[in-house]
Amino acid sequence: MNPDAAAASLPADGHEAEAVVPARIKPVRVVSARVSVRDRVVEIWRTRELLSYLISTEIKVKYKNSALGMLWSMVAPAMSLMIFWFVFGVVLKNAYPSFVIYLFSGLLFWNFFSTAVSSATRVIVDRAGIVKKVSFPREILALSSIGTSLVFMFFQTAVLIAFMVVLQHAPDWHLLPLLIPALLATTIIAAGLGILLSAANVYLRDMSHLIEIVLQAWFWACPVVYSFWSQINPRLGGFFFIYLMNPMAPIVLTSQRVIYGHTYVHLTTPTHPGVQLLPTWSGWTYLAMDSFLVVAGLVLLWIALAVFGRLEGNFAEEL
Repeated sequence: MNPDAAAASLPADGHEAEAVVPARIKPVRVVSARVSVRDRVVEIWRTRELLSYLISTEIKVKYKNSALGMLWSMVAPAMSLMIFWFVFGVVLKNAYPSFVIYLFSGLLFWNFFSTAVSSATRVIVDRAGIVKKVSFPREILALSSIGTSLVFMFFQTAVLIAFMVVLQHAPDWHLLPLLIPALLATTIIAAGLGILLSAANVYLRDMSHLIEIVLQAWFWACPVVYSFWSQINPRLGGFFFIYLMNPMAPIVLTSQRVIYGHTYVHLTTPTHPGVQLLPTWSGWTYLAMDSFLVVAGLVLLWIALAVFGRLEGNFAEEL
């Protein structure tokens, strides 16, 4: 090195300058939403074609190179119904007439809800490559899981209708429109929980495992395999409304009331000639409960979008 150049690099007092080692820069966490919830909803609506594409792609990938293809979506619930019929109708000889219809009418909405929430919770982590490379509303990923589960629910509904025709079991036709607000409430609540949990799962990876356990316990809090009115209500007395605070309980009751159709059934055993299986509430009562859940679900969805907006700033770093 040139001595003159080395001397010029020294400080004025002649002492050597101390080496400066740059400190490691920690990533700054972004915790403030850049856009409002309203703008986020508008952006999601603008990218609705992407949502449709993700739903169709997920369904095609699931049955890719399969001999039956999408028919498996109907074979699986059909086998479940046949197993339920054999176990409860032949082996255990359940006294309720057409108990398999009662059981599956409750499972129809519960399966949609649990599958949607569970898959939406994992979707951001599962698709980390897309999240880190492509700019789009990340809520679309959770909503695509909800949409895919909704498509599979329609396949299950077709199988249930076929079994009802075979068993000659008709629904309560004049209450059939109640399934619309029940389905709407289930979809909105699942979307709110799915978006919220998908963001939390990025930071807390145990969330996906925890939600599986919670959903298992939640299932038994719904009147699917037992009668709410004849088995649960007598134990609760005047506090049965506490049981109905579970949002899926009124939805399951609505589905059973419409699809199963009977509130009082005549049992096949001589010692118990009949039992009240479902509440004798009017259609307006079911409509009021489901409408309340729609409003509550919209509030939950708004909160979920706001929280998601505050957490997504560091998704790329966390993934």
